[in-house]
Amino acid sequence: MAKKSSSYITLLLLAPITIWLVVLLVLPLLVVLIYSFGELAEMGGYRPAFTFAQYANLLSRLTAFKNTLMLAPAGTIAALLIAFPMAYFLARKVSARRRLMLLTLVIIPFWTSFLIRTYAWMFILGGRGIPALLDFIGIEGVRLLNTPTAVLIGIVYGYLPLMVFPIFVSLEKLDGTLLEASDDLGASPVRTFLQVTLPLSLPGVATGCMVVFILLMGEFLIPALLGGGKVFFIGNALVDLFLQSRNWPFGSAVAITLVVIMMIVVTIYMRLIFRPGKTQDVSII
Repeated sequence: MAKKSSSYITLLLLAPITIWLVVLLVLPLLVVLIYSFGELAEMGGYRPAFTFAQYANLLSRLTAFKNTLMLAPAGTIAALLIAFPMAYFLARKVSARRRLMLLTLVIIPFWTSFLIRTYAWMFILGGRGIPALLDFIGIEGVRLLNTPTAVLIGIVYGYLPLMVFPIFVSLEKLDGTLLEASDDLGASPVRTFLQVTLPLSLPGVATGCMVVFILLMGEFLIPALLGGGKVFFIGNALVDLFLQSRNWPFGSAVAITLVVIMMIVVTIYMRLIFRPGKTQDVSII
């Protein structure tokens, strides 16, 4: 009787989130999947059918897929390389009083609209921004705006805080006695970092990379503004197909393909990071 009561309580606790996921995730994806097998109506939109023609036409958006699959991982790695030293400094080298102030500074950009912040980078990277400064000191002909470099800069700036905080949490919880033991055993600071600090911070690194990568796969604002229509992501292709071309079946096929790619990448990533039976092997000698 107690087991049945416990099962009912578990079902009641899981019911809200289950309903939430079904209504807001599963059903919309099911609708998009159905649309992807349809045909384009004469006036745009969706006409019921069962055809794989939309999937056969995916190569027409190959550039968008290529840009997304190149710049999303590159942006994730770049954000990680910048975020890790920041998080390490905040967690291990700053007093608790100053840490709160510095963490607030990391959060402050989120208090402003993402659109406005991206527009600001249009000026910074435009002809009257960094290129004008470089031209003044004698470096001429530098063009940043409407290039992959501009998109990459915007990605790192926009998503850096989302990478910093998970790594910061992992580093803050790191047991200081392990670092002391490593030092007592004669390990150099570099060796201590590589064999103790870095392995123990991997959960935060894994979480930050996954969050940033997933969000970047659907990004459309940064490529639209800083790429100037020359650096298209899948997100830009979806906006064009659904809102401008009104080609809902093809847009649905592109969206489903993107979801499948993300699921494959995330599954492989999770299996590599969180393998069953994997343990944290930390050597301090």
